[in-house]
Amino acid sequence: MRVLLDTNIILDFALERHPFYSNTIQVFSFIYQKQIEGYISASTFSDLYYIIRKDKGRASAQSLLNRIITFCQVATVDSATINMALTTNFRDFEDAIQYSTAVLNHLDVIITRNPRDFLVATPRIMTPEQLIQELTNTY
Repeated sequence: MRVLLDTNIILDFALERHPFYSNTIQVFSFIYQKQIEGYISASTFSDLYYIIRKDKGRASAQSLLNRIITFCQVATVDSATINMALTTNFRDFEDAIQYSTAVLNHLDVIITRNPRDFLVATPRIMTPEQLIQELTNTY
């Protein structure tokens, strides 16, 4: 299963935001153990760096992003992705980019804490809890 991690999932992990942190640890564990393939949208990195740097400092932000790219892949964001995002009916442009990134990179699932932001049938939209339940019932 190839999954795109929404920005909020990575921030929950990076900033240890409770009560979400334990579920994101499990999601990252699935990726690290290669039970699923984790992807992060290329456009997400600048947002992550900015937010993490404000909270934990520049060195921590760089260190975390360097660690994440050792086991997550970077999903391409190009002009086709942006053009698709501009034509979707998403209220939030960042969500439109995430959706378009998942579609054009042929990813199976978007993992997010805000499934109501993605009212689409394909790719599948799952919360961390739903992913954990599906994978632990499968294995």
